[in-house]
Amino acid sequence: MPLSRTTAPRRRSMRFIETRAALLFISPWIIGFLIFTAWPVINSAYLSLTDYDVINDPSFIGFDNYVTLFEDPKVGLALRNTFLYTVMSVPTQLVVSLGLALLLNSATKATGFFRTAFFLPKMTPPVAVGILLLMLFNGQDGLINAFLGVFGIDGPAWTTDPVWVKPGLVLMSLWTVGSSVVIILASLRGVPQELYDSALVDGAGWWKRTLRITVPMISPTLFFLFIVDSINALQSFTEAYTAFFGSGNTTYSNDAALFYAIYLFQQAFEFLHMGYASALAWLLFIVIMAITGVQFLVTRRFVHYEGGNS
Repeated sequence: MPLSRTTAPRRRSMRFIETRAALLFISPWIIGFLIFTAWPVINSAYLSLTDYDVINDPSFIGFDNYVTLFEDPKVGLALRNTFLYTVMSVPTQLVVSLGLALLLNSATKATGFFRTAFFLPKMTPPVAVGILLLMLFNGQDGLINAFLGVFGIDGPAWTTDPVWVKPGLVLMSLWTVGSSVVIILASLRGVPQELYDSALVDGAGWWKRTLRITVPMISPTLFFLFIVDSINALQSFTEAYTAFFGSGNTTYSNDAALFYAIYLFQQAFEFLHMGYASALAWLLFIVIMAITGVQFLVTRRFVHYEGGNS
């Protein structure tokens, strides 16, 4: 039946009212985003083209900060440290998170307790994690080396030997994999049991079921965590700064723990090179965007969705 002449205007009026109500509800977030995110980003783009020390007014210098950035050897060192840490930590966190989630998914009792126990370390303040790193990985009397000594293994100097600084930070990052475990566990609960039953009928063992059924079915979740963990690793700051740069720490291992975000922080708040720090921030933004884009292009074909598309 054709719509009456008053129906269409009434529907447009209803849509307008609903849109206005929706905007009203999300207006606190919009205002917060504009003030605390959008404006600082735009302002940092301008500051990156200036010489600004916080005390005096910014003076426009064009692209000099970016020229200095590409000539600064510390930038290359910080990028190498950050990339190496990311390559080491992200796969390790994913594998450990998946293993713990599989254990929880197969548990029949006290699942809620262990789920909470795995997640609680995530609530630990990052500064405390950095201090905990120094206590656990102390080369002389740390708990990790004491445990290795039980098996006759002479533990390395985790916090002073540049070779072992980043592996120690990677191991310490496993302290907070609880959130990833919970996310993967929720995804595992969504895998149809019929698939496992069919695989059992065909004689597939646990390992084959995991590789052929579990991993493909939860691949969107793993892909999401892969992207998020990579972005977080590229911005690593608090734990490494607390352990190796806080309280006047000047050990020679500092260079091995000099992540990009730490160098950016030093330029901005220790040396008051705010314009140069803004240029560093924009370089980091571009690097993260580029790496994320490559990850989408390279890994999306390995992601399986229920609709059958990859």
